[in-house]
Amino acid sequence: MKTVFLYAGQGSQKAGMGKDFYEAFPAYREVIDSLKLSFDVKNMMHEGELAELSCTEYTQPCMAAFAAGVTAVLKEEGMIPDGACGLSLGEYGALHAAGIFDAETYVKITEFRGREMALAAEGKICSMSAVLGMESSIIEDACAECEPAGFVKLVNYNCPGQYVICGDEPAVAAAEVLLKEKGAKRCIRLNVGGPFHTKYMESAGKKLRAFLEEISFGEPQITVALNATGDFYKHGENLKELLEIQIQSSVHFESELRKFLELGADTFVEIGPGNALTGFVKKTAKAMDKKVTTYTIDTAEDLKTLISKKEEIFS
Repeated sequence: MKTVFLYAGQGSQKAGMGKDFYEAFPAYREVIDSLKLSFDVKNMMHEGELAELSCTEYTQPCMAAFAAGVTAVLKEEGMIPDGACGLSLGEYGALHAAGIFDAETYVKITEFRGREMALAAEGKICSMSAVLGMESSIIEDACAECEPAGFVKLVNYNCPGQYVICGDEPAVAAAEVLLKEKGAKRCIRLNVGGPFHTKYMESAGKKLRAFLEEISFGEPQITVALNATGDFYKHGENLKELLEIQIQSSVHFESELRKFLELGADTFVEIGPGNALTGFVKKTAKAMDKKVTTYTIDTAEDLKTLISKKEEIFS
């Protein structure tokens, strides 16, 4: 185990995303041009306003299209990782990289998932807040203490000292006050499209499961870690059931990173947009006293630089 691909989650999207890749890499362009969705995915990515691109039903397939295109270029260059994982939506990018489904299927699944998550979020007055500088166990206890104000839980275990809570607005507000009293450095409100990875996504999970039952999954060709378990996928596990669970349960990304680091992974490549995940890797590695090298593919120039180093990275 040496090299791991990381796939970014919702929230990393940006206006114009992928346009430079489309112009620079034929393999990327071929993936984008082959997609047939309910909207013009290329136009949304390249020309769409950020506000519209940030609507869940558009964000997810656009992020997936970007990741599928970049993965195609990496594969063409012979840059195959030993393992892969992703944050929330990004998990589907990891599954695609592992060979479980092709690019077309990958993007179509995320289009369905995004639409159903957006529908499940309608009418819910919920918030999400990143909690910095505090142990996860204290955050879990604080959420339990705030139950009288409503539902709130720890939904993202990102890395040591960075976790995310989500739930009913009054309960999240109460938890923020309590967490600051308990010593949290900061609580930062996140601009998200709904109460993701909570019980409010149950209806979306059921519909996703039914949709996935009509799709054939292959076996992973590389090691892949899963959000719902925080562990590696094991042969024989019901992946479709785990994806249903993932949409409505906490994301154990820190645990996934720890598993890869324990296995000897020392090079992590984030397929963005954005660079949040490499930050999580560095903090987790530091907590484990491990040395890592990280790369971020946010622009076409980033990808060209990575390709120039492929003999060194993938030897």
